[in-house]
Amino acid sequence: MRVGFCFKVKQEMIPEYKRRHEAVWPEMLRALRETGWHNYSLFMRDDGLLFGYLETDDFDAARARMAEREVNERWQREMAPFFEIEPGRRPDQAMVQLEEVFHLD
Repeated sequence: MRVGFCFKVKQEMIPEYKRRHEAVWPEMLRALRETGWHNYSLFMRDDGLLFGYLETDDFDAARARMAEREVNERWQREMAPFFEIEPGRRPDQAMVQLEEVFHLD
């Protein structure tokens, strides 16, 4: 299954958000792979609109497996200030999944 989702990064946080993603923690990368996140990419517009794409067998299950990982808790806590989300919410809880309306293959 292909999954697209979006977030909004705060304008003033864009440079630091990009910097953090130049060196994602190895244990976070390992956890993503082990929990079923494949071909995962992030794309961002100049205004901070972030589009994410991944492939997985079951997105809800992949998200649930990640939520169980300690490294995910740390990453979400550190990244929460970067996003325009409700206070107290983690970014992985605020993902807006998009409906796929076309696929070439």
